Amino acid sequence: MGKRKESSTNMLNESFIVASCDLTYAVCKVGGRWKLLILCRLEYGALRFSELRDQIKVITERMLTLQLRELERDGLVKRTVYAEVPPRVTYELTEVAKELIPIWAQLSQWGNKHRKLLHEHEVSE
Repeated sequence: MGKRKESSTNMLNESFIVASCDLTYAVCKVGGRWKLLILCRLEYGALRFSELRDQIKVITERMLTLQLRELERDGLVKRTVYAEVPPRVTYELTEVAKELIPIWAQLSQWGNKHRKLLHEHEVSE
């Protein structure tokens, strides 16, 4: 994931949208293909990088690393390095991220309901 220029149209649009709407800001922090899935996997406790990778089999190591760095930068994931040989690193939800658990549970229920409705609509046509 390369860096975007600060003056790019994409960056300016994102800045405007995020600054003008708290909901959009929140969605930008957890949005994307992998972030919510990573956060959901950490819901039940800390995991090592390899455990996360094994639970999300289709994600590349590079993408998992990038997403974890973004989540850590945004204060949603805490990275702990243990002084052992070999070094052990775990990732866990921060307290602010734990506040999202009931929200994504409700969103998941909505997604299940919506998917079923769409499927029923497709079958009836």
